[in-house]
Amino acid sequence: MHLFEELKHHLPFSILSVCFGLILMGILNFITFCDFSDMKLRSALLFHVFHPTHLLFSAIATTAMFWQHERRIIKAVVVGFVGSVFICGASDIIIPYISGFLLGTDMHLHICILEHPLIVLPFVILGILAGFFAPGTLEKQEGVIFSHSLHVFISSMASILYLTGYGLIDWIDRIGAVLVYTVLAVILPCCTSDIVFPLLFVEKMEKS
Repeated sequence: MHLFEELKHHLPFSILSVCFGLILMGILNFITFCDFSDMKLRSALLFHVFHPTHLLFSAIATTAMFWQHERRIIKAVVVGFVGSVFICGASDIIIPYISGFLLGTDMHLHICILEHPLIVLPFVILGILAGFFAPGTLEKQEGVIFSHSLHVFISSMASILYLTGYGLIDWIDRIGAVLVYTVLAVILPCCTSDIVFPLLFVEKMEKS
């Protein structure tokens, strides 16, 4: 039930963020007037900006959520690393890859943490470190809304850029399906990595 409530809370953020991301991609297509091969290259390059940034945001949220309930440094680092790299990797890479395949596209599987570890790891490490200092700000509602909205938007852009950068060239002709698949790619892993996953490993929950 808690997961269902979180999904309902995240859904409007996810839909709006994905729509905004699609608008930005459309504008990029229009102002550059580049052919499909150039657009594919640009999307792949931009993916390597948004994907590591997404992992940083996720590492902060996952580590902070765990650290707020249990103060074990090594365990918090492991939870923050796994929650960001693996679960958000599914959001940015695996789900878009499967989505492109379902749309009949010959997708290329690009695992960033394996092929470009020096791009990804600094973001993850800094995110985990920041997560140790973040729990004190979780009670500030304005900061939570802003950071969460930015997190969802970055996740949306990473998923869209992977889909368009590693296979789906004619994405505008299938924009409805892209919208649905990207919302799924954002909402399920984000709820899992930020909230559900870290709490699974907390031994003693705080009592109010």
